[in-house]
Amino acid sequence: MRKAVQWWNGLNSRGVAMLCLALSAAQMPAARAAIDAQQLGARYDAAQTNLNFRVYSSRASRVEVFLYKQATGAQEVARVLLSKDAASQVWSASVPVATIKNSYGITGTVYYGYRAWGPNWPYNAAWTKGSASGFVSDVDATGNRFNPNKLLIDPYAREISQDPGTAACTDGTVYATGASHRNKDSGPCASKSIALPADTTSVGSKPTRAFKDEVIYEVHVRGLTRNDDSVPAAERGTYKGAARKAAALAALGVTAVEFLPVQETQNDQNDVDPNSTADDNYWGYMTLNYFAPDRRYAFDKSAGGPTREWKAMVKAYHDAGIKIYIDVVYNHTGEGGPWSGTDGKTVYNLLSFRGLDNPTYYSLSADYQYPWDNTGVGGNYNTRHPIAQNLIVDSLAYWRDALGVDGFRFDLASVLGNSCQHGCFNFDRNDSGNAINRIGAELPPRPAAGGAGVDLIAEPWAIGGNSYQVGGFPAAWAEWNGLYRDALRKKQNKLGAEPVTLGTLASRFAGSSDLYGDDGRKPWHSVNFMVAHDGFTLNDLYAYNSKQNNQPWPYGPSDGGEDHNISWDQGGVVAEQRKAARTGLAFVMLSAGVPMITGGDEALRTQFGNNNTYNLDSAANWLYWTRSAIEADHETYSKRLIAFRKAHPALRPAGFYSGSDGNGNVMEQLRWFKPDGAQADAAYFNGSDNHALAWRIDGSEFGDSASAIYVAYNGWSGAVNFVLPWPGIGKQWYRVTDTATWNEGPNAVAVPGGETLIGAENTSYSLQARSLLLLIAK
Repeated sequence: MRKAVQWWNGLNSRGVAMLCLALSAAQMPAARAAIDAQQLGARYDAAQTNLNFRVYSSRASRVEVFLYKQATGAQEVARVLLSKDAASQVWSASVPVATIKNSYGITGTVYYGYRAWGPNWPYNAAWTKGSASGFVSDVDATGNRFNPNKLLIDPYAREISQDPGTAACTDGTVYATGASHRNKDSGPCASKSIALPADTTSVGSKPTRAFKDEVIYEVHVRGLTRNDDSVPAAERGTYKGAARKAAALAALGVTAVEFLPVQETQNDQNDVDPNSTADDNYWGYMTLNYFAPDRRYAFDKSAGGPTREWKAMVKAYHDAGIKIYIDVVYNHTGEGGPWSGTDGKTVYNLLSFRGLDNPTYYSLSADYQYPWDNTGVGGNYNTRHPIAQNLIVDSLAYWRDALGVDGFRFDLASVLGNSCQHGCFNFDRNDSGNAINRIGAELPPRPAAGGAGVDLIAEPWAIGGNSYQVGGFPAAWAEWNGLYRDALRKKQNKLGAEPVTLGTLASRFAGSSDLYGDDGRKPWHSVNFMVAHDGFTLNDLYAYNSKQNNQPWPYGPSDGGEDHNISWDQGGVVAEQRKAARTGLAFVMLSAGVPMITGGDEALRTQFGNNNTYNLDSAANWLYWTRSAIEADHETYSKRLIAFRKAHPALRPAGFYSGSDGNGNVMEQLRWFKPDGAQADAAYFNGSDNHALAWRIDGSEFGDSASAIYVAYNGWSGAVNFVLPWPGIGKQWYRVTDTATWNEGPNAVAVPGGETLIGAENTSYSLQARSLLLLIAK
C-alpha cells in the first residue's frame, strides 16, 4: 500500500518527534492465549438459549453493551452491564435469548455496541448520552481515551451493520473527541455489531497445491465485475458476481486470486459525488473490523448475508481449483490518526479499539499522547502487544477456518515485525514475541511440497526506521520482491540512466538466492511482479513517463503516488509499448519464484497513467471485459505464456538452480550465456556495458517434457545476434515466442506442437532491441 485514504472525513497524519525506547520484559503484559481461547465477541451457546458478550479491556472501569432492534437511526432498547474477570481482563455478560425477545422486543437480528468508561472518564451515575458527567480529560498520562458518548464496534464482531458514515449520517464529528465533539452521542449513527448464529455454508475443498506452483491474480472484488455486462446487473461488484468469474480465471490459468481488502472498511459512500473523490476509499486499506466481510460487496446485505455469500464465492473458486488469498491490513486501522477538527483543535475518532483500550491496540509515543506512525495513515497498530496479537491471529484463523481462505498478503508487513510497543519502532526478525513469528508458528505455513496450511505473503516494507525488509522476513514467509520489480524495470526502461548489472538480473531471474538462499528459504519465497495495484498497470508502465493523477473524474484526481516509477513511454511508439508489456510479462512467467499479475494486465488494462487509484471507485478503475483485437491478442499471449509455465516444472524449481551463481562455475541445472554462445563469467556479469544475457535450463533435471529451455533477453537499444547452445542429443531448438514487434497477433506464443524450428547448436538468432526469446529443445 502506498497511499490509503484517511477515513471519510479526510483525517491527516501528524508527525511527532519521539524517543525510541525498547520495551523490557517486565513491561510486557501476560503471556498470549491460544487461538480463540478467550471466546471474545457475541456468541450464541450451542443450544441457542443464551447470547454471550465478551470484550477485552485492561483499563476500563465500566463496560456496558447497548442492544438495538435496528442498525441505524434508533435508540437502544436495552443496556446490560458487563462484569470483569480480573485474571483475563475480559468483560462479559450472558443474556437469555428469551429475555432478548420477550423483554427487549428484539425478535430479529440483534444489533449491539459497547460504551466504556475509564480513568480519563470515570463512571458517574448522572451520566446520560450526550452529557459530560464524569469527564476528566480526552486523554490521560497513560494514554487512555475512554468516552461513553461514543458507541464502539466490537473488535470481534462477525459482521457490522453499516459504515460509520452514511447518507443519513454525514457528520463524522459525532465520533470525535475534543471540546467541540466529545459530548456528541454517536449511538444512532454508529456502526452496530451483529450477533450471528453459526453458519453452515460450505467453502468446498481447499486446494493443497504447493505455493511454488501458483500463478497469483491480484484484483479488487468490486472492480472484478462492476463493469462486466456478462454478470447480472444487480450482482456486479459483489461476491456473488465474483463467483461467476471463477471459470474464466481458471481458463486464463490463474491458480490463486488475491483480493484487495475485503474486511469491513468505510466505503459505502463512495461515488456519492464524483466531483469530490478525495475521501473515497476504493482500495479498502482502512479496516474497521477484522472479522466481518465487507457488506458493500454483498448482493445479500441482510444480517449474515455477506458471510454466506463470501463462503459461496470461495466454494466456486475452490471448485475451479483456485485458491483464495486476501489482502489484510494489521498495521493500522480505520479509526485513523489525529486530525484537525472544525474548531482547529487536534481530535481523534473513537469507533472501536481506541475507545476500549488505546495503549493495548495502538503503538503510542513515549508520553502516550500520540500515535507512533510507520504507515503514513494514522499510526501503528500495536503488533507487539499479546492481546492485539491475539486479535490478529484469531481473525486470521477465522478467515482460514470459517471463511475458507487459503492464504494472506499482509499490507506493510514490517510493522508486524516491531519488537517494541511505545515510543519506538524496530523490526527484528529474531524476536520470538513479535507478530510475524507468532503468525508463522500458530498458523502453520503450507509445506514446500503442498498440503494443508496457509500461504503467508509479506509486503516487506513500511515507512521509516529499518522497515524496508525485502529478504528480511523469517522462514515461514514469502515476500513481494520489490527488488525484482525495480531491477527489471530499470533494465527495461532506464538503459544508461539507472544501471543494473547482468549479475543482478541473473539473480532475479533465478529466484533471488541472494535474498532468500542465505536463510534457508527457496525461490518460491520470492513473489515476482512487475506491477501491482499500487502503481501503474502493466500497460501504463510502458506508456507513461510520469504519473497522471490530476485528471478529472473518472480518471482522477488522486493525491500521492510514487514519483519514481522507473517507467518509460518507449518513445511514444505504441507497438514498442506493446512489445515492452509482452517482455515484462515474460520476465515474470519465466523466472524462478511465484508470479503475480494484476487484474486486467492480461489484456493491457490502463488506468490512463494514474498510479494511485486508491480513491477512484469509478468505471475507469474497474476491469473491463470487452476486448479490442489488440487486447484479445495480448490476452491470448498471457494465457499461453501462463500455460507454458504450468507445463514446465523446470520453471518452478523447489530449490535454487544448481550452478546459478553467475561466477563461471560448472553448471548443471542452469547455465548462463553471452550472446556469442560462450558461458558468461564474472567479468561479463559485472560489466556495466553488458545488456544481453541468455540462459539454458536442463529440463531433464526436473522431469520436464522439454529436455532444455532457452531464454534470451536483449536489453540493448539495437538488435543482437545470439548463438544458440547445445539443445541435447538429437534435439533442435524451436521457438515458443519472441516478444519483438514483428511477432504480434493471436499466435505470438505458439501452442504446443506449433513451435517454429530455429535450428541446432551454433545457430545464430537476431533478437530485436529490448526483446525476449523463448525456445524449447525438441
